[in-house]
Amino acid sequence: MEKACTVGIAMDYSPTSKAALRWAAENLIDSGDMVVLIQVQPPKADHTRKQLFEATGSPLVPLEEFREINYSKQYGLSRDPEVLDFLDTVSRTKGAKVVAKVYWGDPREKLCDAVDDLKLDSLVIGSRGLGPIKRELLGSVSNYVVTNASCPVTVVKGAQSSKP
Repeated sequence: MEKACTVGIAMDYSPTSKAALRWAAENLIDSGDMVVLIQVQPPKADHTRKQLFEATGSPLVPLEEFREINYSKQYGLSRDPEVLDFLDTVSRTKGAKVVAKVYWGDPREKLCDAVDDLKLDSLVIGSRGLGPIKRELLGSVSNYVVTNASCPVTVVKGAQSSKP
């Protein structure tokens, strides 16, 4: 029997992060695994929990608590019923334990910190598919994380848009 894994999924509620969540559920998550939904808030975000946990990130929050509206408010997060329902399904059908964690700061650095903090066996991240010029100007979170994380990283690309 294989040992249970801890799988991190970077979540910003964009279509590509939802695609990453779906991909992880279909290809990576097995019974007994722990799934950590990692959310990174901008450093300027100011919410009641930030003062307590800015240095370390929030405690691990179980799915049952994560579902409550107060959780979203306390951490200033988007509440996305589609993601919550999907996580419920993953928990039920895969037998995985689902928790969430919030960090504040630069997503590139915080996702790499999360890999070490949480001792992740793997991290799944969506790629926004920036063009070469935007990637050069903004920097790619996924490129940075792939290069610097201390565990395997899977980058899930979103559907290609027809826009140039």
